[in-house]
Amino acid sequence: MPRPREFDTDTVLAAAIDVFTAHGYTGASVDQILEAVGIRRASLYNAFGSKRGLFLTALRSTHSTMPLLLVALMDLAPSDPSVRQEIHEKLVAESIDARTLGDAILTRACIERKGTS
Repeated sequence: MPRPREFDTDTVLAAAIDVFTAHGYTGASVDQILEAVGIRRASLYNAFGSKRGLFLTALRSTHSTMPLLLVALMDLAPSDPSVRQEIHEKLVAESIDARTLGDAILTRACIERKGTS
């Protein structure tokens, strides 16, 4: 019989979302995620399969935010059809129009640019 989970999934997802939105998908290391969520590596992989699996679960969750959607759009969507599909479903489900998405992209780009100046 499998052992019961020793963590609250919602808490892990919320912490992972914070790491992904702060560092981007590529910039977020598994070690950073583990430190933020406070679980063991084996627990993360048993529950989510991979860093990508954790990201997709976070994107599908009710905790998902516009900044996480932008990380998905900018970091993963160009090379990952399943992420593009998740983004599309999220945009439709939350009735996010092109203008709102465009404004969010421009805001994030300005913030990132300020951070590098």
